[in-house]
Amino acid sequence: MLDRRFILENTDAVKRNCEIRGVVADVDRFVELERQRKELQSQLDAINRQANEVAKSIGRCTTAEDRESKKEEGRRLREQAAQIEKQLQQIAAESDSILKQIPNMTHPAAPIGDETASREVGRGKTPIRQFDFVPKDHVQIAEELDLIDFEAGARVTGHGFYFLKNEAVLLELALQKFAIDLLRSEGFVVTTTPDLARNDILEGIGFLPRGPETQIYSIENTDLSLIATAEITLGGYLADQVLEAEQLPIKMAGISHCFRTEAGAHGRATRGIYRVHQFTKVEMFAFTLPDQSDDMLEYFRGLECSIFDQLGIPYRVIDTASGDLGGPAYRKYDLEAWMPGRGEFGEVTSTSNCTDYQARRLGIRYRVKGEKGTRFVHTLNGTAVAISRALIAILENYQQKDGSVVVPEVLRPFVGLERIGPRRS
Repeated sequence: MLDRRFILENTDAVKRNCEIRGVVADVDRFVELERQRKELQSQLDAINRQANEVAKSIGRCTTAEDRESKKEEGRRLREQAAQIEKQLQQIAAESDSILKQIPNMTHPAAPIGDETASREVGRGKTPIRQFDFVPKDHVQIAEELDLIDFEAGARVTGHGFYFLKNEAVLLELALQKFAIDLLRSEGFVVTTTPDLARNDILEGIGFLPRGPETQIYSIENTDLSLIATAEITLGGYLADQVLEAEQLPIKMAGISHCFRTEAGAHGRATRGIYRVHQFTKVEMFAFTLPDQSDDMLEYFRGLECSIFDQLGIPYRVIDTASGDLGGPAYRKYDLEAWMPGRGEFGEVTSTSNCTDYQARRLGIRYRVKGEKGTRFVHTLNGTAVAISRALIAILENYQQKDGSVVVPEVLRPFVGLERIGPRRS
């Protein structure tokens, strides 16, 4: 969330930012509530000071009548204080509710507008392949090579779930190992994270665990939910901690399952494993000093590009427009891989700089030696590889005329094969 003082001192800029991001938040009401809170707090402080003076004066009273009078005055002041405290609680609840709806500020270089305003800022090293046959989509390929079983997934769990089989399992493990090896060489602390998190951690990261518009699976009668991404667990890893400035930046990578309801999802993108309820992902996360986060975003973007360049997948990089940014993101890049079966680019990774927006909610601070007080860190996240979408890109780009699929060279040491062919009966 944004700093309260920043909102009060930059009200017009915050309102304009909500406008360009398509967010409805009553900033004027927030400002009025903060004014009321300040006035009431001043009244409360004055009453408490007066009550303390009255309490001290009781011992100096010379008659029973004076003591009783002072006690009555003390009771009256305490009642007034209790009424003001109740008002303050009501104002704080409403103010906090609005504050949580206000998105992060937007990087001045980010495109302004809805999804259509997002702009391409780069292409990968691998050119788009020109097929001498009509390319199949990943569903057809997986069916013919017995790599994914959608029917069994639907029987066992429901629509949007699936079984990976045979070489697809090897490809999944290979993608994880390839990504983790790269991130380890870059100094990341690698982890496997829990698949559940407390709801206050989800809210701190910016996910809504309850409500009709949530994309989160919640666990009934608990304060836990299944995570949609390891961004949640990695971000929560240092919740309520105070770090030394010398420790930053801290780079972490996490392997986790990801669970999403995909409420409202429809259309061609729901075919196959492009948009599913469960998948595996290797996530990157960083805690930085404020003056490190812009460079860290470019570094994360470079790592994502390196992964797909090494995989030999054509892609483009998109600078995401203001209206398509999530609430915590200050700036966000999407990497979209070319998917021949769909005849278009499809998002496979993203990376975001969330500045101190998440850190304020999660209470993650740092201190500088020799300076008083603490400050909030900046947080960044990025997808190293989302397995399901990477599999689509590999199967569709590496398909051959004879129905086989060539394994990307960098994955062959992990898969143990150069090519995936039809099952032998």
